[in-house]
Amino acid sequence: MMILQEDMLIVSNINIAPRVFRMVLKGEIVSDITAPDQFLHIRVPSPDKILRRPISISEYNKTDKSCVIIYRVEGPGLAVVAEMQAGQTIDVMGPLGNGFDMTGPFPNVKALIIGGGIGTPPLVQLAKDLTATGIAVTVLLGFAQESAVILEAEFAAASSHLEIVTDDGSYGQKGNVGLLMDDLDLMSYDAIYACGAQGMLKAVASRTETHPNAFISMEARMACGMGACYACVVHVAGDETGQKSLKVCDEGPIFRVGEVVI
Repeated sequence: MMILQEDMLIVSNINIAPRVFRMVLKGEIVSDITAPDQFLHIRVPSPDKILRRPISISEYNKTDKSCVIIYRVEGPGLAVVAEMQAGQTIDVMGPLGNGFDMTGPFPNVKALIIGGGIGTPPLVQLAKDLTATGIAVTVLLGFAQESAVILEAEFAAASSHLEIVTDDGSYGQKGNVGLLMDDLDLMSYDAIYACGAQGMLKAVASRTETHPNAFISMEARMACGMGACYACVVHVAGDETGQKSLKVCDEGPIFRVGEVVI
């Protein structure tokens, strides 16, 4: 895989939920994407914003060299990106990260995908790719409230079963995805994939620690995004010295459950 830097064309940039935007980009970088949940490192077009912003790729189409990123505006950096218009270009590095491994070894009969909040976008392409290979995909999604629910139609189209919960019960069942997981025989799934906030990932890990193919997507603040600066390390689980670590940007963001400390 080659890491490219490119001024990608913005095809569209629309608001899809409170502070959440969906941007479609076109460029040669798309040709080098190898797996769902790789990410792009985006330069904010503002002279006072030095660090790039890592944003996971939600979907991609190599035929027309387009990809979708979905991001939530948390500060002034991405607020600038949210103001950008179709026809403009944005400085992007990528694709970065290892992405979800779908090669097994497992029987490839059924898979479980678990997403929470803004962690749900990178799971869309994963669901599409698994379904395309004939795997029965169950998707569990959790959001804070109805206004925060995103990508329901996309996941419904890319799965055999979809359930949504909200913290306040304003949409779907009231509660969190842990409640939905407790209703399932997790060991009956060949593979489990999760992306979301740290609390959700801990809930997934606590229920899947004996599963042979449970994967989580970690988040971390990044600087270089290429593994050179060691700004985004997570500690290796079981290391009593506390000295062993892995870099989220290039050795992740995908890790097996039990591999790193959440």
